[in-house]
Amino acid sequence: MRLWPRRDGSSLDLLVVGLGNPGREYARTRHNAGWLVVEELARRHGGSWKSKFSGQLAEIRLEGHKLALLKPETYMNESGRSVGAAAQFFKVDPDAVLVVHDEGDFELGRLEIKVGGGYGGHNGLRSIGQHLGTPDFLRLRIGVGRPERGDPRPLADYVLSNFEPHDDAEALVARAADAVEQLDADGIERAQARVNRR
Repeated sequence: MRLWPRRDGSSLDLLVVGLGNPGREYARTRHNAGWLVVEELARRHGGSWKSKFSGQLAEIRLEGHKLALLKPETYMNESGRSVGAAAQFFKVDPDAVLVVHDEGDFELGRLEIKVGGGYGGHNGLRSIGQHLGTPDFLRLRIGVGRPERGDPRPLADYVLSNFEPHDDAEALVARAADAVEQLDADGIERAQARVNRR
């Protein structure tokens, strides 16, 4: 069963938001994991990016479903401004908004699909919740790990550093993109059963 039968008045099945920061210096950082995932989905499905909603937007089709991919360019702490404008334009409810983001509390490579919850100090999520008026949007959390023992960097500096070669960021991004495709195809419960147990 799909979570989101198409809403009356909405032409969109799912708005997929990849969180990140604009600028070449952030492009391959752990904090930009969400951007990397929506870029991979656009690459797989022939989406082309255009400037809209204070960000970059691409529209793709998956098995007859219409998805919009959004990369807010507001910087992380203001992500909600971009997401709120896109959700309003497409007339999607919060439960048809999937936010893909890095998760420093998870070991590297762990993925989790969830609905709602707290913000865990993630200012991008907090901004989105404020603009949508609820925390009850979908999330795909991508584990990026924490500084290893002996690494003096605070978590904030760690997530703003680049993935290391041994992190195999390409494989992680590909698995996360697979999880988005699975969520769209199978609905949330079946996708959670397959993605969250790894």
